[in-house]
Amino acid sequence: MGEAQTGTEVGIIIVAHADYGSAILRMAEFILGPIGDCSSISVDVALDVSETVARLTDAAERLDKGAGVIVLTDMFGGTPTNLALSLLATHHVEVVTGVNLPMVLKVASSRRKPLAELAELAGEAGKSGIVVAGSMLKNRAR
Repeated sequence: MGEAQTGTEVGIIIVAHADYGSAILRMAEFILGPIGDCSSISVDVALDVSETVARLTDAAERLDKGAGVIVLTDMFGGTPTNLALSLLATHHVEVVTGVNLPMVLKVASSRRKPLAELAELAGEAGKSGIVVAGSMLKNRAR
């Protein structure tokens, strides 16, 4: 169950507050072109929690073509993550928090990797995409 089948890509769901998920997906598609088997789900206070969970469940089932689904959420402890974590017990998913553009680009371009490995790559790409530019440039100048 943990290994991706030959030719099978991991599905991607981005779950975030407001329009963050759809905006980051649009940015990634601007750079990479269309990204198939990918969905963004907005967590909005106007929507009932059960409706959001139903959308998440539907997306996880629809996007899992046999290799699982990686769920990228905006921040640990937030509602999007808490709702996504409910899928862990019932679906072949991995949840990675702190979604940013470098993370989405890495995931979209590495989807043939096994789900657990892809999740690790996502975390590494997300972290390495965070740079305190002023400090880095000052250190380089020395």
